[in-house]
Amino acid sequence: MRFFLWILALFASAIGIAVAAHYNVGNVVFFYPPYRIDLSLNFFILLAILLFAMIYAVLKTIRVTKAMPGRVAAYRRDKLEKKGNQALREALKYYFEGRFGHAEKAAMRASESPENAGLAALIAARAAHRMQQTDRRDTWLATLEEDASLKSARLMTAIELLIDERQPELALKVVDELNANGTRHIHALRMALKANQRAHNWPEVLRLVRTLDKNNALHPALSLRLRELAYDDLLRNPANDAESIRNVWFAIPAEDRVKPYVALRAAHAFNQRGLHDGARTIVEKAMAEEWDDRLLRPYRDAVAEQGTPALVAQIERCEEWHRKHPADPELELTLATLCLRQQLWGKAQRHLEQALSDAVTPRQQQESHRKLAQMYESLNQPEKAAAHYRQCALLVAA
Repeated sequence: MRFFLWILALFASAIGIAVAAHYNVGNVVFFYPPYRIDLSLNFFILLAILLFAMIYAVLKTIRVTKAMPGRVAAYRRDKLEKKGNQALREALKYYFEGRFGHAEKAAMRASESPENAGLAALIAARAAHRMQQTDRRDTWLATLEEDASLKSARLMTAIELLIDERQPELALKVVDELNANGTRHIHALRMALKANQRAHNWPEVLRLVRTLDKNNALHPALSLRLRELAYDDLLRNPANDAESIRNVWFAIPAEDRVKPYVALRAAHAFNQRGLHDGARTIVEKAMAEEWDDRLLRPYRDAVAEQGTPALVAQIERCEEWHRKHPADPELELTLATLCLRQQLWGKAQRHLEQALSDAVTPRQQQESHRKLAQMYESLNQPEKAAAHYRQCALLVAA
């Protein structure tokens, strides 16, 4: 329909021009003595139109000719960019398919395009790393050192690959460079956490875990496990004396100090340094939050001196626990140990025999027999003591 409208408009214009030219009787005279040229106005208008068209065509030709080198360069550039984009897509495809050799070759082709060179180098570095070609990986990353726009991407890639290669010390150096660059996003913190974990830099692990927890960027189970590992290492450190272990303990947040795993490690550490009062306090506070019979072993190792108010308080506390947990062999052993220290022989014997009856592990049976033997020795009953020592020895041998 539009085509027919254009034809109709063209014919109408032609008819209008023909009618106007028919009634146009004007003349145009060019006079330059002794020459004189007479033209009709219609012919003059036609010549002017033709002259304008010719000048326009000449100027257009000149302009197109001058722009030809630029257009050729743009064509070549567009063609190269198109090939580079295609190669970059192939590199990504091959990388995700696990065909790392093809991915590196495709990335090499993609790097011929200046716009794709940086990203292609990152892909090639990752592909070379997967093929354990560390020299080629480092060469690819080195090509990006002058590209400021990809500095963070290069550093993040280097951290991830060094951690995967189990070189946490080198990874931490790159982390420092990344932090100096002002980059603090979540993935960077996760990579720093992993590098510090591999390097056993537990104070920094704790700091990063707390930071990630504030941003809800770490699974609660993983966060708990990492904190436990960190506290375990800090509390087990043999270089810590009594004052140092106290400082480590009070640097732990209050909500973590009552966790059974942390309290267990801390109570053992306090007992090893002779801080039995502190060990008892740690266990009692943790038990008030959550019952865990593993804490009873360091609690009985921290038994107070005979006849002291602290020992009486321990016995009363254990009896209170016993009313709530009457069939716990660890609790029976603990009560028996405290009664032995206080020389409450009858109660000690009753709890040891009950612990022996309720014991579920060989260790509990061994400890019950050993303490019964020690009790009978104190009561000057060598035959009974020897019998329990024999039972203990048999369990050890088994």
